[in-house]
Amino acid sequence: MKSSSRRSFLKIAGLAALGIGAGPTIKAFGTIGGHGALQPEASFKKGEKAMEAKQWAMVVDTRKIKSEADIRPMVEACHQIHNVPDQPIDRHAIKWIWPEEFHNAFPGLQSQFISEKIENTSFPVLCNHCENPPCVRVCPTKATFKREEDGIVMMDMHRCIGCRFCMAACPFGARSFNFRDPEPFIKNVNKEYPRRMKGVVEKCNFCAERLAVGKLPACVEASNGILTFGNLYDPQSEVRKLIREHNTIRRKIHLGTKPTIYYII
Repeated sequence: MKSSSRRSFLKIAGLAALGIGAGPTIKAFGTIGGHGALQPEASFKKGEKAMEAKQWAMVVDTRKIKSEADIRPMVEACHQIHNVPDQPIDRHAIKWIWPEEFHNAFPGLQSQFISEKIENTSFPVLCNHCENPPCVRVCPTKATFKREEDGIVMMDMHRCIGCRFCMAACPFGARSFNFRDPEPFIKNVNKEYPRRMKGVVEKCNFCAERLAVGKLPACVEASNGILTFGNLYDPQSEVRKLIREHNTIRRKIHLGTKPTIYYII
């Protein structure tokens, strides 16, 4: 970051923290809500068939995963729909959903004599859309925010100033930063979903744009029954049924973020 840009950011962040200079800050990043709080702009307009929930959640049935090849269709469906670039350099990779080995996905849960199947199985990981998301608390511009109506943790790309505080706060490594212009690395552009620019953070949005028109997340549709999506606080929902009937684990629950991705082992 250039020194002038760094100074500008520190000035904005400092003013926001102190509560002074509010006029220009709010004008640049959003609007004032009913209680005087900075409110994120509306994300996706809901249609008549919009799917609703108090808190969306996902259950991953790892018993149905035979190899990493079973995860690939989910990744491809998600990344194509959301214009996720295929960066050739690993450290510049942009990931919304990706395969991870057990010891990386669930550090601290592996035992000395872990089963061979679990040890050799790849697990699909993504943003956990935590009920208590630390990424939201650290964002100085409210570019990352939690939707009150359904609990989805969203990103407003226009507000993101690239400080990467959210990346540092996320314990799941579920956020990616565009170190390079992503445009040249998008294989097939989906004109119905906005593209990003260099210098912003992005991540899974639980397909909020699809939920708004009554469609399930793309990864769920492409998962061949591995992923189940639904309302965590509806006792009759399919996700609650699976959680009730099977032993599930979640990632790093000791941190208190309350992740909403459950894994049947």
